[in-house]
Amino acid sequence: MSGDHGFGVAVDACALVLAEYPELRMILVGDEAALRRSLRSHHLADDPRLQIQGATEVVAMDEPLSKALRKKHSSMRVAINLVKEKRVLAAVSAGNTGALMAIARGVLKTLPGIDRPALCTPLPAVGGVTHVLDLGANADCTAEQLLQFAVMGSALVGALNGVERPSVALLNIGEEAIKGNDTIRAASALMAASTLNYTGYIEGDGIFMHPADVVVCDGFVGNVALKAGEGVAKLMAHYMREEFTRSVPNKLVGLIARSVLRALAKRMDPRVYNGASFLGLQGTVIKSHGGADAVAFANAIKVAIREVEKDVPARISCLLGAAVAATPVPVAVSP
Repeated sequence: MSGDHGFGVAVDACALVLAEYPELRMILVGDEAALRRSLRSHHLADDPRLQIQGATEVVAMDEPLSKALRKKHSSMRVAINLVKEKRVLAAVSAGNTGALMAIARGVLKTLPGIDRPALCTPLPAVGGVTHVLDLGANADCTAEQLLQFAVMGSALVGALNGVERPSVALLNIGEEAIKGNDTIRAASALMAASTLNYTGYIEGDGIFMHPADVVVCDGFVGNVALKAGEGVAKLMAHYMREEFTRSVPNKLVGLIARSVLRALAKRMDPRVYNGASFLGLQGTVIKSHGGADAVAFANAIKVAIREVEKDVPARISCLLGAAVAATPVPVAVSP
């Protein structure tokens, strides 16, 4: 029921996805009367593939976490409860990210061996996409938690993209072994000793040049990198609009290049990459961007479908066991 544009976008997205996946079944969670009116307007009121689960509260986008957690009947909480009760296989929300993470972690719990869930999303890169985690769920992380993130990202890419041994890199301020703080260097040693296909450090520009399938960082750095990348893309689009409208000759060049510009816009369309995964939970939860339109929200639903089909949580557990077994365990020695 939350998100920047309200439940209408979610209903529009459901209509799009049902047209593509006729075998899909969905439960819409929220204000029952409002949802029924919206379904009627889409001629979906009698569609047996759609059910409505009433919820009497809504978590606002700017709501403090403490208040959000007290709302036991919010649409977000009810949706996560449906996953726990195994009435659904995944939950998708465009609501408050912090609240969604806290509720999902509290209700579903983390997988054995996982300390904290991490937020992971694909970003466009040369030759494909790069999956980056964490993107904001955990501002401070230990070396062991960064190793867990690497395992989770590797399991996700292996499941969704069919890559047997996805390459994993650790985001750092340089590629040299001496660079980085103590936590980064310790995490690098753990990853190098694991069974992961660890390739070493990577700098920020490398995220978009696709030298690795998975890039690992803490949530503070990851969120800054994500927002910086979004800002650069907006800046480029702004400059291009300025230049193509600066003069009559430039406008003519713009008309000639229209097909190329449209193709570029399609490849860079953030809606295509919408749908971030909360990895490490005992269940599948997907976060849509709060400002998503119907196309973007539909893509988030499709991410949930793919993760359910590939049973990503089970793959994470399996890969974690193998990776940790190969990692040396620190031993405390007293004098």
